[in-house]
Amino acid sequence: MDTTGPETTQDPRPITVTVTGAAGQIGYAALFRACAGDLFGPQQPVRLRLLELPQAARAAEGVAMELSDCAFDLLASVDVFDDPVQAFDGSELGLLIGARPRSKGMERADLLEANAGIFSEQGRAIAAGAQDSFRAVVVGNPANTNALIAASHAPEVSAQRFTALTRLDHLRAQAQLAQACDRAAADIDGVAIWGNHSATQFVDLSRAVVSGSPAVQALADRGLDRQWVAETYIPAVAKRGAEIIEVRGGSSVGSAAHALISHVRLWSQCTPEGSWTSMAVASDGSYGVPEGIVSSFPVTCADGQWSIVPDWQIDDFARERIDRSVAELVAERDAVAAAGLLGPRS
Repeated sequence: MDTTGPETTQDPRPITVTVTGAAGQIGYAALFRACAGDLFGPQQPVRLRLLELPQAARAAEGVAMELSDCAFDLLASVDVFDDPVQAFDGSELGLLIGARPRSKGMERADLLEANAGIFSEQGRAIAAGAQDSFRAVVVGNPANTNALIAASHAPEVSAQRFTALTRLDHLRAQAQLAQACDRAAADIDGVAIWGNHSATQFVDLSRAVVSGSPAVQALADRGLDRQWVAETYIPAVAKRGAEIIEVRGGSSVGSAAHALISHVRLWSQCTPEGSWTSMAVASDGSYGVPEGIVSSFPVTCADGQWSIVPDWQIDDFARERIDRSVAELVAERDAVAAAGLLGPRS
């Protein structure tokens, strides 16, 4: 499947970017890098529209003041809104970061319902006023299903333009593999994330390489077999966010912001030749993943488009784990559908 993304050539005309949850920590960490040219490149101006809840709008005003004080060459303007319709009017890219966090004692169904209200409203706002070329990256969890909800309420916008962030999981997998092999992260390529951005995600090393050699062999040379991959490596990547919360006392911020910037940059330009990234996208039925959910796949990006990597060999080990994560996504979709929270596209 191919889907049009951002323009690959840099445009002196500012690109309008709407950032939700802009006063939050991930938004704060990402905004300065976006204005410094990391989002689209060092020649591409941006126009920022910061969306926050009414009670957080003043904090977002403070963020806007700081951005202004940096005198970024690429920042054409920055405005703050507490109304999604106004914030997405004329928008070309949405960084959908803000979401209701899971509080103590909250069931997953309650979390899904709370976020459905947020993302359905944003989907309708996108449909009302965003540019025809609009595309989005959902960061707020549960990111895959939040992307599905937003897309379902914006039927005028291609569902393929709504993605969710699994680039962070991809980078975590790369870093953990590098540590296991005592190599630099730059020596690692070809990892892939399938399924949900949750503890059920499947981290696939079947086509990963370490300094050009198969990762499975590099691990075996260090006495690490498939059992280690299944019982230690994959859970370590999937649960890395929880580990950071325990150690840091707060959720991932800088790494999430970095992954978000990297996701957009790769989508708008290209993945390295012969390589891929991981991105949660609307499934077209590839690899037995049913349509009607947003699932992570290995994808390539070129000429402003993304494509699911073809001809990937799925063995029994991978099949079981992909199916488990996909089943979770189907259950999430069915839960919000049963509650009447999906839009007309569904």
